Amino acid sequence: MSEATPDPATAPTSMSELPPVSANARRLVLIASGLLFTLGTIGSNIGPAWVDEHPAAVLALSSRNRNLFASVPYIDPLPYALIGFVRIFVAGIALFFLGRWYGERAIAWTEKQAGELPALYRWFAKAMDRAGWLVVIVFCASNLVWMMAGHRRMDPRRYAGLLAVGISIRLAVLWAGGNAFEDQIRSFLNWLEDYQWYVVIALFAVSFAQSARRVKRDVPEVVHEIEHPTEQ
Repeated sequence: MSEATPDPATAPTSMSELPPVSANARRLVLIASGLLFTLGTIGSNIGPAWVDEHPAAVLALSSRNRNLFASVPYIDPLPYALIGFVRIFVAGIALFFLGRWYGERAIAWTEKQAGELPALYRWFAKAMDRAGWLVVIVFCASNLVWMMAGHRRMDPRRYAGLLAVGISIRLAVLWAGGNAFEDQIRSFLNWLEDYQWYVVIALFAVSFAQSARRVKRDVPEVVHEIEHPTEQ
């Protein structure tokens, strides 16, 4: 990291230089992040069955790229833009402050959930120090980038603006792509219709199997953070 030239807006500062944060705010961010992660998992798994009949509900649960792309033929532009933007923006703000207030522990937790490699973590940290504005715009839907921006102390107002720009660009690109491949999307979902609930059950089974391995390890840590939010 020594070879990087830190961006003053993203360079880390000591905790003593940060304004005090209330215990309630820290608890709220921690709980909201966990809730959003849970809703996102449900939305991702149920997407194959619901995206054609209940696209707005699917996007409210999870505005991942595949849900955004697949929902285009079945939803009007305005709800697509509003729901997609708000869902991603809220998650981006919550995880930004999670990374800002919980630092390395929050980054490590995200890496465990997403299975990210340490090399990717180091790359994002270096990129955030050198050109954080560009990273936030290009990778505006990445949990790791959201938390890294908070961890590297990017200015919250600047971050929010960059995040909004990145989300808007992503939504426009995926909307255009969904329209270009509308026939293919409809054909695929029609073909999947007879098997969609088998796919959903399989996705939930994989999610539960992965979660079961983490529960015993992660739940005590989360409970400890909620009960002792000011410990570093």
